[in-house]
Amino acid sequence: MLNLYVAPSSASSRKARAWLTEHHIDFKERNINSNPINGDEVKEILRLTENGSEDIISTRSNIYKELNLDIDNLSLSQLINLVVKYPDLIKRPIIFDDHRLEVGFNEEEIRRFLPREVREAELRVLESRIS
Repeated sequence: MLNLYVAPSSASSRKARAWLTEHHIDFKERNINSNPINGDEVKEILRLTENGSEDIISTRSNIYKELNLDIDNLSLSQLINLVVKYPDLIKRPIIFDDHRLEVGFNEEEIRRFLPREVREAELRVLESRIS
């Protein structure tokens, strides 16, 4: 099952929820502002990233600017503690399962969470339109 971490004020979070619902993909939604993630969950998300904190930290967030952070000079435990304390540091939505992670809403990238048979069926439909 997919996990969808959202913020209610995030338009991208609403788009991700709508897309997953439209494609009949089961997911467990969590508002990380009202139900913050813990350190182990931050580690799990980081494990799934390709570029570590760069993939999940919102350098454009107000809290990032207020704290005047230099992410590159933080230890892993310092980073995790900051994310737990300030969930607004995290980009949203975050969509993940045990093997894959998508941060933000990108329709092309989110398709990889579709079951293979659904992706193949969609590809056949697209190919038939081109032919």
